[in-house]
Amino acid sequence: MRTLIHNGMIITPFESLIDHCLIMDGDRISNLFPEDNIKDVHIDKKIDAKGGWITPGLIDIHIHGGNYADTMDAKNEAFDAIAKFLPRFGVTSFLFTTGTASNSQINAVIESYLKYEPPANGAIPLGIHLEGPYLSVEKKGAQPEEFIREPEPKQYISWFETGTIKLMTVAPEINGALELINTGVRLGVEFAVGHTIATYEEMRVAVNHGLRQATHLFNGMKPLHHRQPGVVGETLTDSRVYAQLIADGVHIHPVVVKLVLDLKKKERTILITDAIRAAGLGDGHYDLLGQEVHVRDGEARIASGSLAGSILTLDQAVRNVKNYCKLPMKDAVYAATYTPAESLHLNAERGQLSPGSRADVVIFDKDIQVDKTIIGGNIVFNRE
Repeated sequence: MRTLIHNGMIITPFESLIDHCLIMDGDRISNLFPEDNIKDVHIDKKIDAKGGWITPGLIDIHIHGGNYADTMDAKNEAFDAIAKFLPRFGVTSFLFTTGTASNSQINAVIESYLKYEPPANGAIPLGIHLEGPYLSVEKKGAQPEEFIREPEPKQYISWFETGTIKLMTVAPEINGALELINTGVRLGVEFAVGHTIATYEEMRVAVNHGLRQATHLFNGMKPLHHRQPGVVGETLTDSRVYAQLIADGVHIHPVVVKLVLDLKKKERTILITDAIRAAGLGDGHYDLLGQEVHVRDGEARIASGSLAGSILTLDQAVRNVKNYCKLPMKDAVYAATYTPAESLHLNAERGQLSPGSRADVVIFDKDIQVDKTIIGGNIVFNRE
């Protein structure tokens, strides 16, 4: 099946192509070319972008859940609910993200994931992001303190050897963290700093050992100080480190989002949601890691007042960043597509529209609202 997408601005996201078309051949993109040449190409189906934006599928590497479901539910039904929910917001692939929990609870998620068969009409899971349990109690946020602990080599090696763990958030200052990072990097795991009181020096040592991301920068860590730059200072000044941002206007002020983009650029900024099971729903009370979360006016908080993830969707993050920073559309899209793909070494076939890459495509209307989401060449969400 050769499908043509036309009548829209193509964001590759390295460039913006006017008056161009895209051809999907099965589950791959086979060509991009000027619209004037349509008559010379055999196609089976046409999709009209109606003057909107044609972009790569969005990639969320830090999402706990949505639509009443959470990764920690560790059940096919919950995994399906999350996967089917995401295309509505332009997400075509993602990492199931855990929270701090007991070994048995984390084992249950991994075991369920190993047996999981994603639905044809859902976003594609790329693996698991372990947020914890090896974090700092002082910056626990909504992570349950009773399960925060120091790294246990026998346990984490068993997790890594399953091949399901693609990213892990850790506090690098705790005992055993550097050994954990060394072991994980050797086994193909990426590491992020988060829920931490690490100093600038401790963060830099962790980066030298292979840590490459900062989980929801500014949140769950000491603030930037002119004499104690900390994790934020190292992240903002080290080109090796990607900065994850929750651009919902709650976790970070829009001016600070712009500051990060000015310093890190789109190439080292990853838009994430950190969304919980309340995402896509209204105000109310929800569960997160056994704690009650109260959602009101776009904010999710536990009883202590700490923010508890978000109800942000990734398409809204793209709109927000574009508006906050007055960015070209291609730059806002880049931070939600190519950069997260690159951070997981998946950029050869995800996060871009180019011949040979996966046919994971989003069509946004002129107001940057998701009109269609295409995964592997098939339309899985159609707003009409």
